[in-house]
Amino acid sequence: MSLVLDPAAQDLLFREAHTANAFTDEPVTDEQVQAIYDLVKFGPTAFNQSPLRITLVRSPEARERLVQHLAEGNRAKTAAAPLVAVLSADNEFHEELPRLFPHFPQAKDVFFAQRPAREDAAALNTALQAAYFLVGIRAAGLAAGPMTGFDAEGVRKEFLDDDHTPVMIVNIGAPAGDAFHPRSPRLDYTEVVTTV
Repeated sequence: MSLVLDPAAQDLLFREAHTANAFTDEPVTDEQVQAIYDLVKFGPTAFNQSPLRITLVRSPEARERLVQHLAEGNRAKTAAAPLVAVLSADNEFHEELPRLFPHFPQAKDVFFAQRPAREDAAALNTALQAAYFLVGIRAAGLAAGPMTGFDAEGVRKEFLDDDHTPVMIVNIGAPAGDAFHPRSPRLDYTEVVTTV
């Protein structure tokens, strides 16, 4: 059975897409970011939780503050990227649940009254939303360079507050000619899928 999605779109989103390590100097606009978000916000999460928060790092001063918290190998490419986004989990996301999940407005208090439960749910669902965001960047014809090599506490103190946990930093832009490393192998279907 073939996929419904056009093969060119499959290539754009998955087969030909790579993590980018270098970008052109073409800017990434707020309109592009909004179009990406307006597409990927429809990706499924548990209880329609929407804990993802995106902090766009645009100013040179903010970029300098961010770069100091990155692993050494991530600093130069982040300093040069057209746009950088700090993706974080809002651990107080449950306050929005009565509006976002009206079928079960008590979910806020039944499942997420305790902070540890909220943090676990926020971490999982932010990871889902971050993955959708990366695919959305590709759908916009841009490339993403997601990174987890950073001092999370330093980034939190610099850009967020105690209710937000940084999850990922993403460099965004049009890929440069030398942006990609060769494709690394992936596991085959038979190594991953089991039928019981």
